[in-house]
Amino acid sequence: MKFISSMSALALLAAAAMSPAILASDSETHPIAIAIHGGAGTISRANLTAEQDRAYRAKLKEAVDAGHQILASGGASMEAIIAAIQILEDSPFFNAGRGAVYTYDGIHELDASIMDGATREAGAVAGVTTVKSPIALAEKVMTNSVHVMLSGAGAEQFAAEQGLELVENSYFNTDQRRQQLERVKAAMEQANQQAMAQLDVDYKFGTVGAVAIDQQGNVAAGTSTGGMTAKRYGRVGDAPIIGAGTWADNESCAVSATGHGEYFIRYHVAADICNRMKYLGEDVQTAGDAVIFDTLLPAGGTGGVIIVDHEGNVHMPFNTEGMYRAKRVGDEAAVVSIYADEAQ
Repeated sequence: MKFISSMSALALLAAAAMSPAILASDSETHPIAIAIHGGAGTISRANLTAEQDRAYRAKLKEAVDAGHQILASGGASMEAIIAAIQILEDSPFFNAGRGAVYTYDGIHELDASIMDGATREAGAVAGVTTVKSPIALAEKVMTNSVHVMLSGAGAEQFAAEQGLELVENSYFNTDQRRQQLERVKAAMEQANQQAMAQLDVDYKFGTVGAVAIDQQGNVAAGTSTGGMTAKRYGRVGDAPIIGAGTWADNESCAVSATGHGEYFIRYHVAADICNRMKYLGEDVQTAGDAVIFDTLLPAGGTGGVIIVDHEGNVHMPFNTEGMYRAKRVGDEAAVVSIYADEAQ
């Protein structure tokens, strides 16, 4: 028996030599990090008053700090990103939840998705109209159903069965979004398809999202949106599409995207960034910039992403005038940015 025990010990040592994770102590903690975004587009100092600038920054800081607090106390990355996203969903400043844009028919249809980098499990919802927190529903789809994506009335039935808060569609109404719809519809009446492509880019997209890595080294990503202003025919963008708007894999990175969804779907943006890291060995900045600037932009795709890699590095590239964004890495203070010339 002593010989067998010795052989077992040798086998364990050999396995540990090949897999550094086996040697890691249970008490060893991984550097934490979280990044969030509140949409990208024609966001410039000329378009925001000083009061609006301060309000956006305060809400972004509130959200990133809430997620960071969970991570710092040993909580899971999944828990942290949901907490951060729900703060943004509850704010009328952003195109998600309370501030969701209107469809062409004057209602709100919301989408969301979430992904766990440790297990590659994911959940998504599309076209929900009465669920207060779409990101919470996406998490329930991931954990409490055998499916990855639910849509419309079926998703809302599932939300009710899960005990999630339901609201009237009018809960999402805001004057700003109503005025935006009226401007876009007026322009649509006078524009052909080519001219429509030149309309204010902000009507095309706006999203909130979060990515994080926790003390256990697990990454997670989530995205929530009200979609495109004046969208029709049940249009679904990239936010609920796993691999396009959301992706997480412990072997590479976690990504949440915001942009013109049709392009992010066609170019499989979120997964492409992580796959470049995983299979080409690119770092987070190289991979993110290659997809956002070298792949998307020449094709006409505008927007940005937030990325946290498996080592806790954060990168937030975008090819528009601005992107509402914030990050906290380790025990550093929050860095909140809006414009292109600010720190990443």
